[in-house]
Amino acid sequence: MPTYFLRLGYNGKRYAGFQVQANAVTIQGEVEKAIWTYLRQSISLTGSSRTDAGVHAVRNYFHFETELDLGDDLIYHVNAILPSDIALSGIFKVPEGSHARFDAESRSYAYNIYTAKDPFLVDRSWFYPFPMDLALLNEAAQCIVGEHDFTSFAKKRTQVHTHICTIKRSEWVRTPEGYRFEVEGNRFLRGMVRGLVATMVKVGRVQISVKEFKTILESKNLQLADFSAPAHGLFLMDVKYPEKWSEEYLGG
Repeated sequence: MPTYFLRLGYNGKRYAGFQVQANAVTIQGEVEKAIWTYLRQSISLTGSSRTDAGVHAVRNYFHFETELDLGDDLIYHVNAILPSDIALSGIFKVPEGSHARFDAESRSYAYNIYTAKDPFLVDRSWFYPFPMDLALLNEAAQCIVGEHDFTSFAKKRTQVHTHICTIKRSEWVRTPEGYRFEVEGNRFLRGMVRGLVATMVKVGRVQISVKEFKTILESKNLQLADFSAPAHGLFLMDVKYPEKWSEEYLGG
């Protein structure tokens, strides 16, 4: 059966996460409802990455299968039905059997922190009005590059078979507003980026050392990590697929 990918972005503030949940408003639920309203046909979507409640996305993907011949007109009509904080930006016909989650090679996230009170950043960044040592932040960030067991940074009730993830890039940068943590990996666990951010912030504040941060990582004990970084500072920036495949079917 023909397979399609949908690309979308969203402000996660009002939503209980990405994946459909009983008695909760979710990104997937809103998109499926809008597609049904337009097509009068139920479409079951599968997401590439499950963002938690309150987390935003610049580029995320769904895939679905249908015998219908669909094109860009679906984007226009479904966007007119969707709430203003969810926007579809592309529909792509891909090889049959393609999978938005399992065919992805990596995901990239950014976590934003602002240090001076700003009403326009309230829902999109963590207000943390304290100076931090950027060099120490980046020392801690380098500790997670490569393949590691991230049990210490995975919240409970995570239905996964392994806590091992491979991090390709991990870096803190200064921004006009404050700081941003950028990370790319093959997979991420529930709450993992927020746990890493909040714990590394303690390194940047010289409340714990880089050595202690590394010990937390190696301990596989989530009781030692800090998960206080709020969801609204986190953005799923992109999901990457094999380069040749992506260029041919997703436009690069």
